[in-house]
Amino acid sequence: MRGSLKGFEELECWRSATEVRRYVTSIIKRFPAEERFSLTDDMRRAGRSATHNIAEGFGRFHYQENMQFCRQSRGPLYELLDQFITAFDDGYITAEELEKGRRLITKSLALLNGYINYLSRAKNNAG
Repeated sequence: MRGSLKGFEELECWRSATEVRRYVTSIIKRFPAEERFSLTDDMRRAGRSATHNIAEGFGRFHYQENMQFCRQSRGPLYELLDQFITAFDDGYITAEELEKGRRLITKSLALLNGYINYLSRAKNNAG
């Protein structure tokens, strides 16, 4: 199922989602204290959830379960996009920072969708 991959860390979709998570972490450090238990926490959790789901799916060893966890990773990525827009609207980030977040998320979603398609084809060829 996973070819020559030794671990989820080798997946391009996980690496890309990790890049999103790291960007989120760098951005939220500058948010005001009153956002600590609101937008800051929401963004931190969404960034982590995306990578966590990819990793968990990889560990399931079944195509269908792996695909389901990868599909669940898409939700937090879309949530992050909305949160970046909120951060921009509230004046916490610049237009350039919003666009960088959007680019990173779009790339991550494309790689994740590609991996889901790969898993679907592999499942169909195996069965």
